Amino acid sequence: MLRWLWLSAGVIALDQATKWLVDGSMRLYQSIELLPFFQLTYLRNQGAAFSFLAQAGGWQRWFFIALGVAASGFICYWLAKLDQSKAWEAAAWALVLGGALGNLIDRSLYGYVIDFLDVFYGEWHFPAFNVADSAITVGVALLLLDSFRPRPAA
Repeated sequence: MLRWLWLSAGVIALDQATKWLVDGSMRLYQSIELLPFFQLTYLRNQGAAFSFLAQAGGWQRWFFIALGVAASGFICYWLAKLDQSKAWEAAAWALVLGGALGNLIDRSLYGYVIDFLDVFYGEWHFPAFNVADSAITVGVALLLLDSFRPRPAA
């Protein structure tokens, strides 16, 4: 099922291209409203999801790099062992892998992850995210949905 790595590569390419565009065309903390509930806001996240450990003093960069490398290695191993009949699961893991590697590239190169997708309602803001985060979320959602699908009797 390593043939699904094209999906991971696509996520990485789209993620890095959008981050490059944001970094090259916006100032840090600048926002551009696109819809009444959605804007681009250029942020740099040194932590994990929801800025977890963002203010931890620097050690978290190496922790999240190690975690990303380990998770990516496990996912590649899992994909290699996955049965050919499990295309849905393979696609989901490929999305998670692409997202993990997209953010791993940022952490390795810059020490932070570029976030820019900002969804809000009034004064309430969901934590900013990026294409890699979106791919991880969609991949995990697909894995959850797949776990509820009926399986043929063995």
